[in-house]
Amino acid sequence: MDRLLAMTVFVRVVEAGSFSGAARVLEVGQPAVSKTVAQLEHRLGVKLLLRSTHGLTPTEAGLRFYERARVAIQEADEAELTARGAGTGLSGRLRISAAPTFARLHVIPHLPRFLALNPDLEVDVVLDDRTIDLIAEGIDVSLRMGTLADSGIVARKLASSPRSVLATTGYLARAGVPNVPADLADHETIVFSQLSNVWNFSRDGTEVSVLVRGRTRFSAAEGIRAAVLADMGLAIASDWMFAPELADGRVLRLLENWSLPDIDLWAVFPTGRLATTKARSFAEFVEDVMQNGG
Repeated sequence: MDRLLAMTVFVRVVEAGSFSGAARVLEVGQPAVSKTVAQLEHRLGVKLLLRSTHGLTPTEAGLRFYERARVAIQEADEAELTARGAGTGLSGRLRISAAPTFARLHVIPHLPRFLALNPDLEVDVVLDDRTIDLIAEGIDVSLRMGTLADSGIVARKLASSPRSVLATTGYLARAGVPNVPADLADHETIVFSQLSNVWNFSRDGTEVSVLVRGRTRFSAAEGIRAAVLADMGLAIASDWMFAPELADGRVLRLLENWSLPDIDLWAVFPTGRLATTKARSFAEFVEDVMQNGG
């Protein structure tokens, strides 16, 4: 039995949900697909699929095999591309993930150029503020911001952005401009619920912590952005999040004599396997975009 062919057939069956669907994708007869899966189950000595009137469902063993087989197929394809010197000719499917706000402002506007450079490539974009499981979600590369908690993660730093206290001119006209961190206690603040409402500043070796009163808390960056633009209050955010409004003067940086830690942008790759040429090329593209004013 051709092991790679058998894995390919099984992966297509799981993704199609039926033998007939996989046969259409593979452009072979349905009996050949059924026979290959049966031979694979016999060779492994386990049941990979449950057959019912509702279709095919992977068993627990089948799901585990599917995940490993899909990775093996991707790496085999990558090996062929590398051997042929086809690193610049990207094709197939690339699955990426990113935070919705960052992607909307800094990735999606540049995707047409990336696709034009790679006309044989298809891109799936998963937008989520959460840290998702790359292997389980089939992600080739994830764009993440902040500190990476797991030191074992395979990642590449792409860019850094300053973080500041930001507010609209509309809010500041109503509430006044804070001059020192302690003034923030008298202001409405917009808090990201995944972070603390204690804001830490430093200047000339001096560190100051301020407990802010956030009447509104948001679980996603898009909520923070929308609330600031609605003149609801102050927020700590990266320049990336308000790039258009900082450029046109609608949003201002405050307390510029005080420093907050920069935020880093990372390309994170699935642990336990080599990053594909497609994933590395996309990461390089985003790095170029951010370094040139993306």
